[in-house]
Amino acid sequence: MSHGHPHVHGAHEPPATAGTGGARDWSGERRGACGLHHAEHERAHQHGAHGAGASLRRLGISLALTAAIMVAEAVGGWLSGSLALVSDAGHMLTDAGALGLALVAAWLSTRPADDKRTFGYRRAEVLGAQLNVGALVVLSGWIAWEAVQRLRDPGPPIRLELMAFVAGIGLAANLAILWFLHGEHSLNARSAFLHVLSDTISSVAILAGAVVMGIRPDLRWIDPVLSLAIALLILWGAVRLILEITDILMESVPAHLDAGAIGSQMECCPGVVAVHDLHIWTISSGMLSLSAHLVVEPGSVGRNDEILTAVKRDLRHRYGIDHTTLQIESAEYAHVDDVHRH
Repeated sequence: MSHGHPHVHGAHEPPATAGTGGARDWSGERRGACGLHHAEHERAHQHGAHGAGASLRRLGISLALTAAIMVAEAVGGWLSGSLALVSDAGHMLTDAGALGLALVAAWLSTRPADDKRTFGYRRAEVLGAQLNVGALVVLSGWIAWEAVQRLRDPGPPIRLELMAFVAGIGLAANLAILWFLHGEHSLNARSAFLHVLSDTISSVAILAGAVVMGIRPDLRWIDPVLSLAIALLILWGAVRLILEITDILMESVPAHLDAGAIGSQMECCPGVVAVHDLHIWTISSGMLSLSAHLVVEPGSVGRNDEILTAVKRDLRHRYGIDHTTLQIESAEYAHVDDVHRH
């Protein structure tokens, strides 16, 4: 990527200012490597069919359902004596946190930037996620402690009918929430979907555990063991969230993108012979930024706007990168060490 290559003509999507007669032909070998295929773009970078308002409504309904079932499981777990239900209520608290972050991110994305916060309030979700991590670690530790105590001393009998009834309601609610979220494509909403999916599995396990303990009352250890498993799920979610926050704050290349492949693809755009000083990072979930220097062919100064339009369009369609800052340079300028010293 750091080295230039001879210009290769290709059937790149023509810029808006170019006429249809200016289309270029690609060789068969390069067509597959650098061609812009509309079908591939649609698969790789989908936008929700519904507007922002519909997305907010879906997330809001999902959050309300999650909060209601969380309270029901907490109360049901306390009344029935099932630590697994109480633990699952804690697990649903993590779901509510994920959904809340998705809602906040969707709402903050509509807030305008100003002279002080030039990126608006998009990083606020990262601050919220840090608080969420602390709560998840404390919650998982409490559940694990209580589970160990239950293994040592089972306590009073569990009201299995109530335990199974509440777990069944929780399972039905989780399935409804999954249905609400399945059409969302933002990173936050997909993360919330995975949270709820893991909670759905927990609900199935608790329901099955209640049935097994009803058949074999001597297997009461199932309840605290399920609680330990749920505590581990919550802790794993916290670890994943910590890693994601760290990547954002360290301005790492997003995990689903390959900086080398993106640089090579940019070099495939007509007029570009090399790309260097390439940086790709995440402002917040769903907002990616890229900056780079483009070395262009000699004599193409008059085509700067055309080259910029082509590269920006390609980055948006292929990778979903909308915020780009590109500097165009000649080959001679690109080799001036004083200019590119970091």
